Amino acid sequence: GTPGIKVVMPALSPTMEEGNIVKWLKKEGDTVNVGDVLCEIETDKAVVAMESSDEGILAKILVEEGSKNVRLGSLIGLLVEEGQDWKQVEIPADAGVPSSVAPPAPAPAPAAPSVSAPPKLQHQPGKLQVRLSPAARNILETHGLDPSNVTPTGPRGIFTKEDALKLLQEKQKGKPSELKPVVSPAPAAVPSPSPATAMPSYPRPAIPPVSTPGQPAALGTFTEIPASNIRRVIAKRLTESKTTIPHAYAAADCAIDAVLKLRKELAKDDIKVSVNDFIIKATAVTLKQMPDVNVTWDGEACRRLQSIDISIAVATDRGLITPIIKDAAAKGIKEIAASAKALAKKARDGKLLPEEYQGGSFSISNLGMFGISGFTAVINPPQACILAVGRARPELRIVEDEEGNEKLEQHQLMTVTLSSDGRVVDDELASKFLETLKANIENPMRLAL
Repeated sequence: GTPGIKVVMPALSPTMEEGNIVKWLKKEGDTVNVGDVLCEIETDKAVVAMESSDEGILAKILVEEGSKNVRLGSLIGLLVEEGQDWKQVEIPADAGVPSSVAPPAPAPAPAAPSVSAPPKLQHQPGKLQVRLSPAARNILETHGLDPSNVTPTGPRGIFTKEDALKLLQEKQKGKPSELKPVVSPAPAAVPSPSPATAMPSYPRPAIPPVSTPGQPAALGTFTEIPASNIRRVIAKRLTESKTTIPHAYAAADCAIDAVLKLRKELAKDDIKVSVNDFIIKATAVTLKQMPDVNVTWDGEACRRLQSIDISIAVATDRGLITPIIKDAAAKGIKEIAASAKALAKKARDGKLLPEEYQGGSFSISNLGMFGISGFTAVINPPQACILAVGRARPELRIVEDEEGNEKLEQHQLMTVTLSSDGRVVDDELASKFLETLKANIENPMRLAL
């Protein structure tokens, strides 16, 4: 065989531990030059094109598209040098290509040597080993089915969820001749039906039943939604934040009548800015006035940051990401509006560069557009604070004029809630920060827009 040039899963983001192969853009037998895009990989942050660092012919794709959670450094393909017979490429022993003794892969990806989670069905002696997808294994174990008589339809001989559901349907129709009783070693197993009974009448299993396509959902059925890498990283970060940071909360109501009036005046000059842009500017100015809040906590000490970089939370269909408006205190409102708009679009298209979302000294999350009046947000470590912004709402207030006459006036109020890390921003500092921020939002003319 021809020795191959290894193509491995690269680190495409600083926090990436594994990736999903979305699509191969080259086929086996295609010529590859340095810099050609081989495949698209979903990292924990975005979908990134993987470029080839070698040239040659793509001889073998070892990890099919659609494969999930492929560890960094796993072998995903092989190239051979130009002019060599790519069909004769040697596949290394550690490639995880299925062989009769390979342990069943836990996912449709070829098992890397470090991953071997043999299914419970393997404990039966003298049984042919069947490679199961996780969903198929769940169905088989729940219903005590035996996969060994069925020819798997998945790629590289994997027994898929569809195969398992087909087997389950046949069992429910009562084709006992094709089913062997399976005694699962799990202690909570239901007694397996004898081959003679057409419809087994064992007690209801403790696990919720699995829904069968084309049939109305039984009570307690569910659809498993695989978590993307991005969602898994978000879950990890949120858990880390809530379990390791002592969150303290303080809220204030700000009148935004002056901001709304100024916004209208700017719109006449064709300058379109949102209320959120004013809040970003007011927050940045407040941080400049109170540098003790523009801090991060590194586990040992508090760091006061020179630059005021505001992270803005953007919801995308892939999950939440926080692009950064750099040096926001020095930017005019028009520039902030343009940056915020461009970054939010890049975030939704999954095109943010690492330097556009990593770092930041203070976060703002605004749910006002969803009609939320007020909420508390989770701190984005290592930052010390996050500001949660609700919607504007009309409220009546009693005010006195110069002669001391009281009258009712309508104001537009907005609740802002600061979540702060109690280790670095104590309650007094958080309260003073909110007081100053409120004054800055209520008097936007002093913000040097």
